[in-house]
Amino acid sequence: MRGSGHGSRYKAKAAGVVLVLAALTGGCTSIRDHRGYLVDQTLLDSVSPGVDNRQSVEKTLGRPTFVSQFGEKDYYYVSQIVKTPPFGRPRTASQQILRVRFDPAGNVLAVDKAGMADVARIRPDGDTTPTLGRHRGLLEDLFGNIGQVGAAGMGTGQQPTGPGPNGS
Repeated sequence: MRGSGHGSRYKAKAAGVVLVLAALTGGCTSIRDHRGYLVDQTLLDSVSPGVDNRQSVEKTLGRPTFVSQFGEKDYYYVSQIVKTPPFGRPRTASQQILRVRFDPAGNVLAVDKAGMADVARIRPDGDTTPTLGRHRGLLEDLFGNIGQVGAAGMGTGQQPTGPGPNGS
């Protein structure tokens, strides 16, 4: 009877270890998220240049993600798949941009598609912009005016010269 007690304890510990490992590795998977317009290829194919206008495009595809601010008022429908690795920043895995161009009368001129190949990757320069003046540290910023003559809040004996009740 003693042997069966040790075996059940061992099995319980092994099961507990397996559950803990499963929980830990389950948290290591990437999260896949869809953002923006849900692309339906059948609806996209139904928009025809020369046939549709702004109203029919909105009825077919819905309201655009955004409308261009300059020039002709083109409609843009943006769809993205974003993956977020554990303890990492979200990264765009795929992207599709649908641009619907209109003529001045509001009729569809063309439907353009763009994907990840058209995305420009920019890397801002991490250097700092040089400025004139002193470079002070945190402690100097906090305690730099202690003991200064004429510091804010100290009476200097001079009459105020700025705007206000006494200086105007």
